[in-house]
Amino acid sequence: MSETARRAPLDETSKRIIEQLQEDGRRSYAAIGKAVGLSEAAVRQRVQRLLDTGVMQIVGVTDPMMLGFSRQTMIGIKCRGDLEEVADELAAMPEIDYVVITAGSFDLLVELVAETDEQLLEILGRIRSVPAVVSTESFVYLKLRKQTYSWGTR
Repeated sequence: MSETARRAPLDETSKRIIEQLQEDGRRSYAAIGKAVGLSEAAVRQRVQRLLDTGVMQIVGVTDPMMLGFSRQTMIGIKCRGDLEEVADELAAMPEIDYVVITAGSFDLLVELVAETDEQLLEILGRIRSVPAVVSTESFVYLKLRKQTYSWGTR
């Protein structure tokens, strides 16, 4: 999310548009417009502005296990040095889908999916070879029970 998006409060109409898309990301602009009291064109412009500023993104979310990836893994990482530099280096690895700087037992959490145990091991090796990485702990997902993105707006 961009700095501007973090600082700029959303008006009630934009919040309602986001909530409509959280319920169904394929909902038409016309249907959203009807629900929030705007024209289709006005909704299209607002959605584009929300996308351009990084407030939201519209994506198709899949279950990696259903697509042939046998391993979905969260990795806790302890580091020394500049956490933002390490996070940026890990984020540049194409296999890593999620990188956050955290407070708690780990400095960073990263998430990835791998087709095989061998691929997971190779990626772990690359993570561990980053000079500032002190240690890692892997949490292999066995079964996805819940994954939502409908936390609404504030």
